[in-house]
Amino acid sequence: MCRHLESSGDEVLEFPATLDIRNAAELSQALAEASPDAICHLAAQANVSASWRDPAKTFSVNALGTLNLCVAASALERTPKVLLVSTSEVYGRVRPEHMPVAEDEPFAPVNPYAASKVAAEMAGLQAWLGRGLEVVRARPFNHTGPGQMEGFVVPDLAHQVVRAARGEVDCISTGNISVRRDLSDVRDVVRAYRMLLVQGEPGQAYNICRGEAVAISSLLERLMELEGVEVPVRRDPSRYRPADVLEHVGDPSRLVALTGWHSLVPLDQTLADVLASVKAQRGQSLEG
Repeated sequence: MCRHLESSGDEVLEFPATLDIRNAAELSQALAEASPDAICHLAAQANVSASWRDPAKTFSVNALGTLNLCVAASALERTPKVLLVSTSEVYGRVRPEHMPVAEDEPFAPVNPYAASKVAAEMAGLQAWLGRGLEVVRARPFNHTGPGQMEGFVVPDLAHQVVRAARGEVDCISTGNISVRRDLSDVRDVVRAYRMLLVQGEPGQAYNICRGEAVAISSLLERLMELEGVEVPVRRDPSRYRPADVLEHVGDPSRLVALTGWHSLVPLDQTLADVLASVKAQRGQSLEG
């Protein structure tokens, strides 16, 4: 996001990594010193599996952190526009006849991460309705790209595929890869974020997605093809979530109508770039 903003000619101010969004006083001071024109709020515990292990921390970071940010931003002499990055997970399990999912679909979170983001959205909406803080809500569907950390499905699979190509493992271990997701490239998603910072309507929510779903099993097959790997795939029950959504596909028409946005990076390019990023990381690790 920072690279995209800078390439667009924006002046970017990053908070130090030590800043805890749950600390209202520190956050207020940091915002007062920065005096920003706009805020892209991406600070979150964004891992669904981790939210099952520690739901309290997930709520604290995502919901309380967002509330702290809205209160601090509202107190500034010149209030900034805020892009609150939520998630498509807030929709939960959606009936097939309601897909692709539009923004007026009711909230139905099935995991602690999604529930915490519903709470965060409500904090942002209340800040707009009650305080006049210009908060725009973005609901990105699944996205990935080079540099995404392990703990998310595509880099997790890519790391295993690279290890298999090097003879370090003799199979790929997976969770439920029959699920289907609307998957975008992170570079397309951050373009949408900036567009919404500039053009988004306060109080409104916008899906960010391709509008088509792909099975995780197909992503794994393509990663293996791109890397020239052919090893068995084994299901690992420990990788399954307590509750999952079988298919998610979104409707981006509200975003498209407002901004003209559409995805530019082909899925094959995304997967190839993730593999290249993983190999570069592993090469640095071996050298280290």
